[in-house]
Amino acid sequence: MNATGKFRLRNLVVLTTLPALAIGGLLWGLTGLLPSCGTTEQARLTAPDQRFDLVVFSRSCGAETGPNTQAALLPVGDDVPEDAASFVSIGADADLAPRWDGFGNIELTIPPGAEIYRQDDAVAGVAVIYR
Repeated sequence: MNATGKFRLRNLVVLTTLPALAIGGLLWGLTGLLPSCGTTEQARLTAPDQRFDLVVFSRSCGAETGPNTQAALLPVGDDVPEDAASFVSIGADADLAPRWDGFGNIELTIPPGAEIYRQDDAVAGVAVIYR
């Protein structure tokens, strides 16, 4: 009975491990086919209180990505992550002319006629003023 028990255990290991390895290899190979996103930083301004960086950037995820400009608040010195949550996003390549005003508010210029995807009035307790 021991020989039969070992044989069954060996078969069980082989029959579960090989398909798992095959599926894992297939998924790993397919991830290389997915488009990866790239981020181009256009401007970075540190807040007067040194708590955040105001970062203006654009994101490209392949040939189908249209022009875009976004802004996010990040911890000082951090790189823009792929999943950065922007508080403003427009469908145009634009200079938002970012600046911190004397009261610690963010000021951005949205170009006339730009398609606006997102436009929050505040982020992380900081007011955003659009010109």
